[in-house]
Amino acid sequence: MATEERQTNMSPNARAPLRVSCLGPEGSYSQQAARQMRPGAEILLCHSFGEAVDKLLSGRADYAVLPVENSLNGGVLECLDLLSEEEIFAVEEFPLAIDHRIATLKGVGYGDIRRIYSHEQAIGQCADYIGKHFPDAECVFTTATTESLEKLDAHSAGIVGAHIVREGVVLSDENIADNKNNFTRFILAERRNSLPEHSAMVFFCAVCADKPGSLLGLLKIFLRNGLNLTRIESRPVKDMFGQYRFFIEFAGDLASDWVKRALSEARAYCMQFKLLGAYN
Repeated sequence: MATEERQTNMSPNARAPLRVSCLGPEGSYSQQAARQMRPGAEILLCHSFGEAVDKLLSGRADYAVLPVENSLNGGVLECLDLLSEEEIFAVEEFPLAIDHRIATLKGVGYGDIRRIYSHEQAIGQCADYIGKHFPDAECVFTTATTESLEKLDAHSAGIVGAHIVREGVVLSDENIADNKNNFTRFILAERRNSLPEHSAMVFFCAVCADKPGSLLGLLKIFLRNGLNLTRIESRPVKDMFGQYRFFIEFAGDLASDWVKRALSEARAYCMQFKLLGAYN
């Protein structure tokens, strides 16, 4: 069972607080994002992104918070796959500033480090620093950045957020990310039901026919309707070797005729099409 963080004491007649599931453990970036997106909500810390979505789909959570893109490393692939495969819908997005620090036990020097633990994304975002200061260290992926704190010993370090405070653990004075202008974009997802009336951004995924010019044909639909694409990324389709699913975001209001027409044309044009979110 995942650890569940109880943040709100309630009187018997009080309305139950919103429940938001996200990746834990305590101190994770996902928890930070959840707190900022839904202040005062009950945060349900999970062992994986899949578990966070399961809590949402089963009704144990009202929302799930998932990272979908980092400004240095691009898409968070597991979460993109969950969005495309499960009946969830993004209703809000939030960019969280990321400040990575090296964490060691007190008294451990950099020359002692043989292993570095952290989430795959964090290690990728700090690759230059690791290569310069720990060229011979083994990098070991963890489920979450804060999980690396449980691995610390006389020859290990972790990469965690600057907000982490734990007795006996020392954080580096500097942000060690390769690019200090580092943000992760989180989405707030709910169970799929009715669409919002209005939006500033629309997010969908689609699979085009495997033939020359098929992606270009899809993109031209949005060009003809005067809509600005803000993001496009591809992922292999798991059960269709050689086929790719495109994740596309564009600026537009769901209530506008141009957006309605473009989405209708795209749905008819593509082999597979799914609306993933609409938000301001």
